[in-house]
Amino acid sequence: MRTYSDQDVQLMRQAIEQGAKCTSVDTAYNVGALITDQNGTVLSTGYSRQLPGNTHAEQCALQAIDPETDLTGTIMYTTMEPCSKRLSGNLPCVQRILNAGIKKVFVGVCEPPNFVQCTGVSELKQHGVEVVHVDEVEEECQKLNRHLHRAQ
Repeated sequence: MRTYSDQDVQLMRQAIEQGAKCTSVDTAYNVGALITDQNGTVLSTGYSRQLPGNTHAEQCALQAIDPETDLTGTIMYTTMEPCSKRLSGNLPCVQRILNAGIKKVFVGVCEPPNFVQCTGVSELKQHGVEVVHVDEVEEECQKLNRHLHRAQ
């Protein structure tokens, strides 16, 4: 049973557009993300490595918003499951999402175990965040990372 709307699919496609802006590297995924209010108005966007310091898409989308803005109840769309562990030592995206008060996260694909064993979806759910897998865009999200399949 489909648990997302046509608007959610459109917003996921906007996240995919963000992910397509990534400079591909053999040691990281290309991910796009955006944050909306409860009505679907886009508040910010981000993509992997948009900012210096090995930044992730979710992190960039969060940093694009004024720190004084209350994000409680907002929604995130991301092409890949938010990370639960960072090899770089940076704060994982799951913790950033929880700290921001985001209530719902739409994901395109779960993170493959290429670099770390990710438990982002389960951790978000454990903390009361609703997580929705948008299977309709899964193939498009996987294509963002075809550079990793060639590298293997």
